[in-house]
Amino acid sequence: MSSFAAEKLDIYPIKSDNLYMKQNHSHHAPRATSALVRHRIEKGGERLWRFEDFQDQSFPAVAKALSRLMQDGFIERLSKGTYYRTRQTAFGKSRPNPSALQKLASADSRLFPAGVTAANLLGFSTQNPKRSELATCASSVPRKLVGNDAVVHTRRPQSWQKLSELDAALLDFLRNGGKTGELSGHETVEKTLSLLSRDGRYQRLAKIATDEPPRARAMLGALGEMLGTDKRTLSTLRSSLNSLSRFDFGVYSALPNAKAWYAK
Repeated sequence: MSSFAAEKLDIYPIKSDNLYMKQNHSHHAPRATSALVRHRIEKGGERLWRFEDFQDQSFPAVAKALSRLMQDGFIERLSKGTYYRTRQTAFGKSRPNPSALQKLASADSRLFPAGVTAANLLGFSTQNPKRSELATCASSVPRKLVGNDAVVHTRRPQSWQKLSELDAALLDFLRNGGKTGELSGHETVEKTLSLLSRDGRYQRLAKIATDEPPRARAMLGALGEMLGTDKRTLSTLRSSLNSLSRFDFGVYSALPNAKAWYAK
């Protein structure tokens, strides 16, 4: 009788991959991802690409594939995790659409109109700025996303994040004392009062006014008084100011109560 015991082999679970097969699959996965990423970009044409466009693939493999394509000159890196597929034109390589870039930049940290751009949006000026002017709560914004010639004011208070584009534009206009507008002092005051009286805008701005520079708080106080705002709100604004300070109200010096709110 044989000394070997019979063993039923089919009682053990069958493994689809042995060690060699797993190693072989792992070795080819990055290649497959690289080919897929390149194919999608070729098919997608001239546009922006981010890691989120390849969520069905391994993140490390996608990052490696995009880096390799950038090194090959197939795509251009605009900022961390953002790439652009160019095309050759009669005037050289194509460039990304500026508005699309700004929209992409604001997805990470909101961008608001500022300076002449804000004045134009609000109707205080008909001037079209040669360079876009923006404000953001972030400490920096990738230049390739907003344009190398854009003027960017960083580190606005975090309370701006909840503001609408128009609210932020008006607050920026006040910060500048209305000097970026083209209207007379009287016209500027009348238009500002009209804008502040709509849709609860004054209350929204007064609520975050303590985050603003003293001059902006003083002007908001004077404007609120003209609008007949409740005494509690006005008292809060006044108590936040140093009564010995005097502020340059710019064109808002035309407010009849400017001196009472510490205008020079």
